[in-house]
Amino acid sequence: MKNFKELLKDIKVFIFDVDGVLSANVMNLNSDTGLPVRTGNVKDGYALHLASKLGYKVAIITGANTEYLTSRFAALGMHDDIYLGCHNKIVEFQALMEKYNLNPENVLYMGDDIPDLKVMKMVGVPCCPADAAPEIKEISKYISHCKGGEGCARDVIEQVLKAQDNWLRDDEATIW
Repeated sequence: MKNFKELLKDIKVFIFDVDGVLSANVMNLNSDTGLPVRTGNVKDGYALHLASKLGYKVAIITGANTEYLTSRFAALGMHDDIYLGCHNKIVEFQALMEKYNLNPENVLYMGDDIPDLKVMKMVGVPCCPADAAPEIKEISKYISHCKGGEGCARDVIEQVLKAQDNWLRDDEATIW
């Protein structure tokens, strides 16, 4: 059986949840709209953009559904494979697997709570932030030292890129 670092060499696809992973678990509500105000981490954003530019598939599967998320991911160069308003993440996950003819061992999924559980059980490398629900930590092959919204996505992307000799490439500065 492969250890975590060995599994990273097979990763071709990253899938992330938003709330609790790419944004913090604590949300304030906008006083004008009543909608949640999400915070994100710029280092997560850089890593998402870099992975995409290097040819990795980067997808978002989330229950959240706001115009801000669409524009944020578009600004990072992520126009495809953004699934918002998902109440059954398995449906979008299976569609993504079919769309690209993927093998589960090539997928890293980072989630933090019960809606992510079923998908995480189906991928090769399930991961979670430090503040994930206990049930998610129990099935994760890696628990980041970072909390959701505080660099956990950067943590796993950087580890994959390093494992595959794609970190600090000579052309990396021109990618951004």
